Amino acid sequence: MSFNHLGVFAPLLANLKKLDFVTPTAVQEKVIPSVLAGRDVLATAQTGSGKTAAFMLPLLQQLVTSGAKVQSNQIRCLVLVPTRELAEQIFQASQAFSKNLPVRLGVAYGGVSINPQMMRLRKGLDVLIATPGRLLDLVQQNAVNFYALNHLVFDEADRMLDLGFAQEINQLLRVFPRKKQTLLFSATLSDRVAELVKVLLQNPLKVAVNPINQAVNTVTQKIYTTDKKHKVDLFFYLLEQHAWQQAMIFVKTKKSAEKITGLLREKGLAVDSIHGDKPQAARLKALDSFKQGRVHYLVATDVAARGLDIAQMPVVVNMDLPVVAQDYVHRIGRTGRAGETGLAVSLVSADEVELLLAIEQLQGRNFNRLEEPGFIAEHRVPATDLRLGVKKKPKKPKVKTAIDDPHSRIHLGDAFNQTPKVKNVRSKPSFLSGSNKKK
Repeated sequence: MSFNHLGVFAPLLANLKKLDFVTPTAVQEKVIPSVLAGRDVLATAQTGSGKTAAFMLPLLQQLVTSGAKVQSNQIRCLVLVPTRELAEQIFQASQAFSKNLPVRLGVAYGGVSINPQMMRLRKGLDVLIATPGRLLDLVQQNAVNFYALNHLVFDEADRMLDLGFAQEINQLLRVFPRKKQTLLFSATLSDRVAELVKVLLQNPLKVAVNPINQAVNTVTQKIYTTDKKHKVDLFFYLLEQHAWQQAMIFVKTKKSAEKITGLLREKGLAVDSIHGDKPQAARLKALDSFKQGRVHYLVATDVAARGLDIAQMPVVVNMDLPVVAQDYVHRIGRTGRAGETGLAVSLVSADEVELLLAIEQLQGRNFNRLEEPGFIAEHRVPATDLRLGVKKKPKKPKVKTAIDDPHSRIHLGDAFNQTPKVKNVRSKPSFLSGSNKKK
């Protein structure tokens, strides 16, 4: 199967050839012909499966062949995404796909000045890629209208809802035209996404590529257990032992991101970080440096878990497990993309056992647990069962002694042959017990 057989026209094929897009992925094979036919689409596919090309290629073709001209402050195609990084990535991919085609593209997200985005919209855009919050800002500034909107894409719809954009989405739905082609893409399918589907889509083609909530089978997943205080040392040990030349390291907090970044710099390694406290320009610079190879290690919070497409990235390390199990799938989806093999390493301590269980239940399997000599946990990570949950350690059976048996006598040699007297000790009042102690 080739892109030509899917109905992609010659100008796009020429650009795909320059980009070394030769064979369509499974999601592209199923989605592209239906989008070209004008159908609504609901697609659930694993991260890294080629979703961006699946919707952008046929939409660009429709925009070019329709011949319509966009008016001031109007847009013909809107792509809604949850994060700035994903918006920028889709924008760059769309620019590459549409090179030398008569289409105008734009991107809009928060964290940067709104004025250049408003100026870009004055002449009208064929495609706008935007986050919900910034799009609402543009609507309120009368910088964009939707009279010419014919195509609407929700990408990473589940993440949009997880990040609390439900209210913004509801506000936008009130101003969108009712008649339009709508495509909804999501790596995971939740009840909330299903509700959105009922409102948005008309008789959609339903595409499910690979099991939902599963990592791609090109990613090898390894779990190392250790104590929380030894995680950093274990990470540096594994880094040295396996000589990882490039890796993305996920942590839970901004503070942890800066700490790991500083430790890597102290070792003379090229490293940068992405987290919510960094200005957008600094985040984009760090990501670009990582993609170009100027930075070999990127430390990130879950702000970068989705949408980052980094070619041939070999290793993802979870210093901390994510609070939301689905984010684990998206984190490790940064490696093993486009058929390449990848490695995902997670360092797990006893206090994360419930998070580990949630990930195992999501994937429907228990992970083998690895240990490294010198980093074996004093507080062992409890065993997990997909059906029963976390297994508690069985209580040791109480050994019955002579003092527990009133009919028994203790013999301590010839000098003593009587039941020992036990001094009556009054129990402590309850307000001194640990549970009621004043703090």
